[in-house]
This record gives sequence, structure tokens and C-alpha cells, in this order.
Amino acid sequence: MSDFEEYDDNGDAEHRKLSGNGEEKQEQEQPGDGNGTDAKREPGSGTAAEGAAAPRIPMPRASVEDGELPLPAPVAVPVVLEHQVLKSLLGAWALAACSAEETAAVEEHLGGCGTCADEARRLREAVGLLHPPESLDLDPALRTRVLAGCLGRRPPRIPVPEWAAPYDAETARLDALLQDIGDAEWHAPVRLRWFEGDGAESRRTTVAGVIAHLLSVDGLVAVALGLEDPLGEIVAEGPTPAARTEAYWRTSHFPPTRGIRAPWREQTHDLVRTVSFTGGSGSARLAVSYGDFELPLHDAMLDRAFECWVHAEDIAEAVDYPYEPPSPRHLHRMIDLAARMLPAVLAERRRSGLAAAAEGRHLGVAGSPGRSLRLEIEGSGGGEWLIPLDSPAAVGSEEFEVAHVALDGVEFCRLAAGHVPPAEAAAGQVGDREAIRDVLLAAASLSRM
Repeated sequence: MSDFEEYDDNGDAEHRKLSGNGEEKQEQEQPGDGNGTDAKREPGSGTAAEGAAAPRIPMPRASVEDGELPLPAPVAVPVVLEHQVLKSLLGAWALAACSAEETAAVEEHLGGCGTCADEARRLREAVGLLHPPESLDLDPALRTRVLAGCLGRRPPRIPVPEWAAPYDAETARLDALLQDIGDAEWHAPVRLRWFEGDGAESRRTTVAGVIAHLLSVDGLVAVALGLEDPLGEIVAEGPTPAARTEAYWRTSHFPPTRGIRAPWREQTHDLVRTVSFTGGSGSARLAVSYGDFELPLHDAMLDRAFECWVHAEDIAEAVDYPYEPPSPRHLHRMIDLAARMLPAVLAERRRSGLAAAAEGRHLGVAGSPGRSLRLEIEGSGGGEWLIPLDSPAAVGSEEFEVAHVALDGVEFCRLAAGHVPPAEAAAGQVGDREAIRDVLLAAASLSRM
């Protein structure tokens, strides 16, 4: 036996010992392989030679990914978090910034914690507000709500008088509409409509022409307050709103462009600032002349607010833009102004032969009760007014109430603006038909260009 064979034999024996006692014991207990030959390999035998050819160091184990067996499924280990940790994750969860494990833990927690569920709902709604809506149009009432909220928290050092607030709100709403329209839309055709005598009248202009009209007529209030007249050196044929408007259209840049917005907006700001600085009591007693009649300043500001709203609707219709009526509080003031002006308009129509004559026993008796019509305005800004029928100086009396008319608030304002013919006004009518007709025609006659 050579030294190599002896080393091989010892090495094979050592290998058997390292392979485990159980295997070695098993080989020793088996006496033979059935053919009379011992299972124990002897040095130099053929069996030993075969054992020497086998690898003594195990080959590397094959990777599972390289085989055909499926990969073992990952075992999901639930994340256990405390309540405070889960609560702090609600903001990230609402923004979809949590990991999958954190999301699962938070959503499982929300199923059993009402407080966190409410907070998560509020956060999700807040996240929805971060995404801009499809339409960027501002709510026309947004400025009014913001101002109301601000004034409720901190009153201004120089507050706007209550009777000037409708003008301030309506000019701001119209200015927001003008800011959103394009250059071409300033030349969109607009038809101004009003009622004169017993028939409807109209005048064709553009969006810019309407703003020029408002600038011209608001100038009557500016002149009464001692401010600059927007007509300047332009000479009008008369002090009426129609004459001033025609003069401005005739001598200014025609057709007007969007450049008219800046002077109109500046004039509205000057009017609001002036009446705010001068105070409510003294300036409110000023009279504003419209040529053939006068209005106290507080009524003139309401009149301008009403016309601003009416013409803003005309512009919105021309450019296909949604526009809402004024707030109920301001709408009520406008309706009240129209109701207070009806007796004088009725008297003027009688002098022109356009209305039935008053009953003789009530003529010339100031403050005496006379025939009256109950005007009931329904809906937003509504109320009830007793309209004297025989004399502007008479007092409406329930005792001599001869008719009752019910109208929607916005419908009545459109009637007073000349946008709805009296015969087509959706009114509930009870009582003297002639008196009802006269009052509806008088309401339409409040309109003018």
C-alpha cells in the first residue's frame, strides 16, 4: 500500500465519521450485501476505489429562483401602531402619502375609532379643495360674504353707510364680471330696454357702451357730492340720464372699448369713499337732480345700485355669463324704493292722461286716508306695501284697500326696469282691475334709459 492509498483510506474513514454517526453505525450493522460480500469497504478493494471517486466536498445548493418550484409567498406582518401615531398619520393618509403598511393600519383603525374617522373625513374634504375646479369663475356673492365676515370681526375705521352698501356691492359684482370677459366681448351687442308712456322702448349698444352709460349717469351723483363730472367739457342737451348718455356716446371714442372700465371703476370708488367720509346724516340729505325730478342722496345711491344690477344682467346675458340677483337685504331696499316712488309716478301719469282719475274726496287732502292697493312681494327680499292710489300725499289705508297684487321680488324689479311688459308680469291679482293695471304700468314707467 502506498502512502497515497493509505491517506485516501484514512481520509475516506474520516469522511464517514464526519457524515454522521448514524450512517456509520448503519453500515457496520449490515453484515453484507446479500452476496456474501461485506458492506464494509476494505482498503484496496474495488468498492473503495468507487468511494474514492465520489466528491468529498458538497456541491453548492441550487437557488430556488433557478428552479421550477414556486417562490414562497411573503408573510404579511401587520403593523401595530399606537393611537397617537395613527392619529398623526391621518394627514399623510389623506394626501395618499403613507406606505402600504401604514395605509392598512390607518384604515383598520378608522373602522373602530369614530373621532379619527371624523378627522379623516374632514382632511379628505380639505384635500379636495386643493384641486382647482374646472371653472375658475368666482361666485358673484363672494365679495359680499367676505366683506360681511371681515366687518363682523373688525369694523372698518370709516364704515360704509348702510344705504350706500348696495351700491358698493353691486358695482363690485359688475367689476368682477368685467374682469373675466375678453377683449372681443366688450363689443358684444346689448339692447337697453325701458318703458315709456304705454309702450316699450330700446336702444342698441355694446358692453362697453353700457359701462359708458353707467359712468355718465353716476356722474349726477358725483356732481351732487362735489366730485369731478365724467362728461368734463362735453355739453349735454339736458341734465337727464338719457341726454348725458347720448352726449357721452356722441363725443367720446366710439365705439367705446374696455378702456372705459378704469374711469367707471375709479368713479364708483370715489363715490363710496366720499359718502363714507362725509358721514351718513349730513350727506344723505343732499338732493341729486335727474333733470325732471330729484332724489335724496340715499335714494339716489339705491337707484344707482338697482340700475347697476339691471345692466349687469344685460351684459351677462350678452356674453353668456351666469349672474345672480342681489342679496335679500339689498334687494329689499331696492323694492322699497320702487314702492315709495309709485304714488308720484301714478300722479304724473294721471296728469298725462295715462291713468284713471283719482276719486274727488281724496284730492288735495294731505295725510288723509284714501284708496290703496296692497303690493305683496314674495320670495327673496319681499314684504308688503300699501300704495296710495289717489294722491302721493295720501296715506295707504286698509279700510279703503281696493286691490291686492302679489309678485315675485325679482319679477317686480324686472318690471320696474322695463324688462317685463306689465301685461306679461306673473302677478296674482284680486280686486279693482283698473287700479291694478295703473299700478303695474306705473311700476314699468319707473324705468328709463
